[in-house]
Amino acid sequence: MTHTHENHEHHEHDHDHHDHHHDHGDGAHSHHFPSAESFRTLDLVVNALIKKGVVTLEELQRTQLDTQKGSPEQGARMVVRAWLDKDYKELLLSDGTAAAEAMGYSMIGAPPLSILENTPEVHNLVVCTLCSCYPRKLLGYPPAWYKSEAYRARAVRDPRGLLTEWGVNLSEQTEIRVADSTADYRWMVLPMRPEKTESLSEEQLVELVTRDCLVGAGLPVDPS
Repeated sequence: MTHTHENHEHHEHDHDHHDHHHDHGDGAHSHHFPSAESFRTLDLVVNALIKKGVVTLEELQRTQLDTQKGSPEQGARMVVRAWLDKDYKELLLSDGTAAAEAMGYSMIGAPPLSILENTPEVHNLVVCTLCSCYPRKLLGYPPAWYKSEAYRARAVRDPRGLLTEWGVNLSEQTEIRVADSTADYRWMVLPMRPEKTESLSEEQLVELVTRDCLVGAGLPVDPS
């Protein structure tokens, strides 16, 4: 369930490291990396879980490989199929995990995925207020700006101002809803299809769907 920036739950989070193809500024790269002590603690926990039979090394390695297969293109293809197929759109909005599986994208071991639809009345922006929770299984690792303290703070405090600085100019009548991604639940945005794209092929439409717009931090490319 989404909630506005006035109300955020406290939750546990995961930590990721990856760079984005461009810099959104405003201190986007001033995030903190885990300390050596954090890595040592993680090793101790993993080894304890393996010894107790809770998980195997092979399962951990398989999960890591599956995550590395994640790509924004997978999310883009789900978005385009929803633009073109009404029945698939209904599935996507009712059960994001099932919609991903229907496209052949494994979601085994991933938290439930829900989809937020952008409309002329509502624009959704995804943030992880305390860390970097992100639908990695589907989209791969999050960009650096998504993990930054600057983004997490401003997305909550001034989402409209932040989006405007990034070139996402929305009508004053469009409500901006901030969704908090947690360790137990992941969000992806279904952006609106750009106008005058009726003649474009499916592959051409996929190229319009950027990684940023899959979390509401951008809009699809305007082909005009």
